Amino acid sequence: MPRTGSKVPYGADQTVYLVVDRVSRQGAVYCEIEIERTDIETIVTDLLAGQFNDPVRVTAFNTLEHWSHDISRDIATEIQTRCDIEGTAVPGHVEDFVHDHTGSVPQHPSFRRPGHSPASRAAR
Repeated sequence: MPRTGSKVPYGADQTVYLVVDRVSRQGAVYCEIEIERTDIETIVTDLLAGQFNDPVRVTAFNTLEHWSHDISRDIATEIQTRCDIEGTAVPGHVEDFVHDHTGSVPQHPSFRRPGHSPASRAAR
């Protein structure tokens, strides 16, 4: 039987970042993809670039110190801050993630996409 690669990092003190991406908006099916990320900058960049379909959570794990933390709020705040600085709307593919973890996605009315309002999120 072929051996698959290990998802557990090998070596000294490492922090691994896990992005949980929702596969289906209809059900509670989640998929862990792109498990290992090198740093927070890579995660923020990948989220903004649309590398994830519908991100739900970001968790940091430290294998040597034996801890894990949900850093979703920190990541969502960073995305919102970057968009605010650039004067752009939060991209639609991370809008729900930012709203869910920060409580709001301030936008200029012209930036609002159809179907991406708090009411439409509640209907999902």
